[in-house]
Amino acid sequence: MARRLIPALLIALLFIVHAQLWFGRGSVTQVASMKQQLASQDQANREAQLRNDQLLSEVRDLQEGLDMVEELARQELGMVKPNEIFVQIAKAKN
Repeated sequence: MARRLIPALLIALLFIVHAQLWFGRGSVTQVASMKQQLASQDQANREAQLRNDQLLSEVRDLQEGLDMVEELARQELGMVKPNEIFVQIAKAKN
């Protein structure tokens, strides 16, 4: 009787482990599904990073562009900001 019980018990355990592999927590199908979700999320992250990089580039361009516009306005139009004092120094001709 013990000779039949041990192989039957081992076969039952084998079936339980096999069922767990295919249908339980951490199963093959669940892992495949999670890998696909991870790939989708990685793609979404890359697209978001590209968009962030583009926006950062646009912000830098706007900041530099505004600095350039301000510099030109100061030089050519004599722009003065509120609470600034404008002092002009004329060079003497020799």
